[in-house]
Amino acid sequence: MCKELIQATKKDYESILEAYDQIIEGTPDMDKFARWKKGLHPNEESIQEYIEQGAMYLLKCEEKIAGTMAVTMSQGEDYQEIEWKIVASDEEVSVIHLLGVNPAFQKKGIGGKLVDAAIQLARENHKKAVRLDALDSNAPAKQMYLQKGFVFCGKKKLYADNTGWIDFCFFEKECING
Repeated sequence: MCKELIQATKKDYESILEAYDQIIEGTPDMDKFARWKKGLHPNEESIQEYIEQGAMYLLKCEEKIAGTMAVTMSQGEDYQEIEWKIVASDEEVSVIHLLGVNPAFQKKGIGGKLVDAAIQLARENHKKAVRLDALDSNAPAKQMYLQKGFVFCGKKKLYADNTGWIDFCFFEKECING
């Protein structure tokens, strides 16, 4: 049985690294969809930074990390050029990063539970919208975001160490508080 979303602490660091390694090594078509690479993306520094910011979360099922993600309460510069549907400042939105599901729990709704929890976090923090990106090649993630009510807002070619220059798709969902 899955528990509620847990905000990660420093004591969870090693477990989270291990969870991402399991995701990278055990996810079918990882090289096609997310293109995460062990030690490169997600990397130790970014995970540690998210934990220190209080932005890293995990969902445990059967005492194992079933899924993990970071949810920041503002957006960075790379999101400013997108033509978002909802007018909001950087501080008025939250952003989902590094959402991953342990292969043993894939196709069981864990990704959707993580997204729902991120939306709830945004509402609790009075954000106007939740935003995220996915590689254009990541059809399963894009489909899930659309099913969760996110709206496609555009594509932008970005550089990442694990992919080189590649098209990212940007999505947002309005947060209606209440």
